[in-house]
Amino acid sequence: MDPFQIASFVVRFQLTAVEKETGKKQWRIKVTHVQEGHETLFESIEEATAFMMSMVEDS
Repeated sequence: MDPFQIASFVVRFQLTAVEKETGKKQWRIKVTHVQEGHETLFESIEEATAFMMSMVEDS
C-alpha cells in the first residue's frame, strides 16, 4: 500500500423531484473520481458511498 496514495471525488447533488404528499426530496447524485475522470450517477447516497469505497479499495 502506497502511504501517499490519494483518491479524490467530486460529489454533486441535483434535486430531481419533491413528492407532493410527503415533501420527500429525490436526488440525482453524480460522483466523479478525479484521478480517472470516471463519472457515475446514483439515486441514493448509499449507492454513491459504495461506489467510492469500491474505487478506493480497488486502487
